[in-house]
Amino acid sequence: MEGVNMVTIWIALLIIFFVAEILTAGAMVSLWFCFGSGAALACALLNGPLWLQAVIFVVVSVAMLLVARPLFKKLQPGVQATNADSILGKCALVTEPIDNIKGTGAISVAGKLWSARRMDGDAVLPEGQEVIVDHIEGVKAIVCEKH
Repeated sequence: MEGVNMVTIWIALLIIFFVAEILTAGAMVSLWFCFGSGAALACALLNGPLWLQAVIFVVVSVAMLLVARPLFKKLQPGVQATNADSILGKCALVTEPIDNIKGTGAISVAGKLWSARRMDGDAVLPEGQEVIVDHIEGVKAIVCEKH
């Protein structure tokens, strides 16, 4: 392209893609094109032909997308399943009477002891009663009576 400074164009594209990446708040949308623009910029600085700059931009961008994206996906925070999820809906045995008013109670479920609270009502659930784990709140299993 006559009269067009490709170094300036690649720098502009690098900045545009970088700003777009920052504005997408970690969505990893245009990071790959930043790498591609940087590689094409290096080629332009070495006076490489325009066709080679374009090929380098495409190849590096696609390679980064295919190789690095899965790695970055693993690093992004998200909902992570825990062993607590495995007891939801399970039958448990009350090992210490569950009294919501006193704030006491414990259950045994899947071989583990959990502090427990009753989901509804204020009646005490006696030791030895079977219950169902409805959900987890903090470190406490919230249970309901087994019907």
